[in-house]
Amino acid sequence: MKKIVIIGANDFQNQLILKAKEMGFETHVFAWKDGSSGEKTADYFYPVSIVETDEILNKCREIKPDAVASIASDLANITVSRVASGLGLPCNSEECIRLSTNKYAMREAFTRAGIATPKFYRVDRMEAYLYGLRLPVIVKPTDRSGSRAITKVTDFKYLSEAIKRAVDQSFEKEAIVEEYIEGEEYSYESISCKGRHTNLAITKKYTTGEPHFIETGHVQPCCFSEDMLYKIHYVMKKALDALKITDGASHGEFKITPEGKVRIIEIGSRMGGDCIGSDLVYLSTGYDYMGMVIDTACGKEPQFVRKTIPKRAKVRFLFTMEDVEEMRAYEKEHPENIYRISEINLSNLGNVSDSSTRLGYYITTEEL
Repeated sequence: MKKIVIIGANDFQNQLILKAKEMGFETHVFAWKDGSSGEKTADYFYPVSIVETDEILNKCREIKPDAVASIASDLANITVSRVASGLGLPCNSEECIRLSTNKYAMREAFTRAGIATPKFYRVDRMEAYLYGLRLPVIVKPTDRSGSRAITKVTDFKYLSEAIKRAVDQSFEKEAIVEEYIEGEEYSYESISCKGRHTNLAITKKYTTGEPHFIETGHVQPCCFSEDMLYKIHYVMKKALDALKITDGASHGEFKITPEGKVRIIEIGSRMGGDCIGSDLVYLSTGYDYMGMVIDTACGKEPQFVRKTIPKRAKVRFLFTMEDVEEMRAYEKEHPENIYRISEINLSNLGNVSDSSTRLGYYITTEEL
C-alpha cells in the first residue's frame, strides 16, 4: 500500500487525511496530541510536535513514505519541506520555504523581482519611529499566519503596543511594519508542478476590518473583466517565481486598489487555510485540489479533470452566539445548501482574538 506522511492533525489537516485515505494511501500523521480529529482518522498517529523535524525525519526513514504533505499551515509547511528533502521526495526548496514563510524576506524578494510592494521595515522595538513612517501602517509578526497579532495603526501612540504584540507572537521575535494598502481583498489559489503554475480559483475575502482584520468569510468564484484577470495572473505568477515556488499548492493574498492596481499582501507556498483550499476550490471549480497536492507530493503531474459540477461556495466563521443562531436558522431554512458544519467551541465566546480562536464555521453551496 502507498504511504503518505501528513504533518498536523487539526480540523483542516483532517480533510487531507480523509482525502489521502480515499485515494488509497496509508496515512501516517504527526502532531502534538490534543484530541484533534486527525488523531482518530489517521491509520497511524504519532504524538510528536510538528516542530520536532529531526525526530519526525528519523521515524519517516522507518516508514518509507511515498509522499510528505500538509495544507494550510506555514509552520507545518516548513517541516514538510525539511522532511521530504531529507527523504529525497519532491518538495519546494529550503530557500523557497524561507522566502514564503517570512514576510520580511518575502518583501525583499518581491522588490528584487521588480514587483510593486509597499514600503516596509523590520523591527523588534520602537525604532520604527526613526523611519519617518506615514500613517496608516500595518504591523504583523514576520513569521506567523492566521491573522495573529495583525494591527492597523492610525495613530503613532498605538504603534509601540502593536509592535510589542507582533514581536511577542513572532517565532523569531521580530515584526514587519508596512504601508497600508487600500482596496478589496482577494486570494489566488494555485497548483504548481516543476515550476509551472496553474491558477484554480480566486477567492473574495471578508474580514472584521481594522484594526485586526480577522477573516469572517470567503466566497468563490469571483468575476473580473478580462483586463483585470490578465493583470492579476501576470502579477501573481511573477510573484510565485520570485518566491521560487515550484511544486504543490500556493495561496496568494492581494488587493485591488481603487485605481485598479494589483498589490500583493503575501503568498504562502501551501494551500490556503479557512477551508479555502480543502473545500471551496473543489466546490466552486470541480477540481480535486487536495488530490493535486498529494499527486505533486508524489512527483506526479496534477490532473485537471472536473469531478463535480461547479457551484458558488461560501464559508462563514462564527464569532458570537448571534452568528451561531443565524447559522442554525439558515440550516433550518436551507438544509439543501449546507455542505458542512464544524464542531462549535464556545469556550472562546467573547474572546476571539485571531483565526485560531473563532467559535467554528459552516460551508454552504448554491447553484451558479
